Amino acid sequence: MNLESPKITIPKSKQEIFDFLSNVENFGKIMPENIDKFEAAEDSFIFALKGMPEIKLKLKEVIPGEKIVLGSASEKLPFSLTANIVEKESNSSDVQLVFDGNFNPMMAMMVKSPLQKFINTLISNIQNQ
Repeated sequence: MNLESPKITIPKSKQEIFDFLSNVENFGKIMPENIDKFEAAEDSFIFALKGMPEIKLKLKEVIPGEKIVLGSASEKLPFSLTANIVEKESNSSDVQLVFDGNFNPMMAMMVKSPLQKFINTLISNIQNQ
């Protein structure tokens, strides 16, 4: 299952955006309002939304200034969340989040809408940072 956020333009350099997103603690600042738990470690964080199980994401791949890939720390639910950053001008960059998960069809049907809402909220909150 592949889900994409809208591509947004942020009036910051790609390095500023990359620096913000590569610090896992900053994900606590862009989480939805219904966050129930957020704990950051060196290269990972655990979060839970109200009524949902805890999810642990870990930095899996970093391409300086361009891309940050967070992956599930659980083998049971393999997925990744990628932030793609493209510089438009010196102080303007496009950012898009891409979710890629390997779920069975029933699970995919159940989580598609909440996941799309979640990544849309994240991208919207990045714009406000």
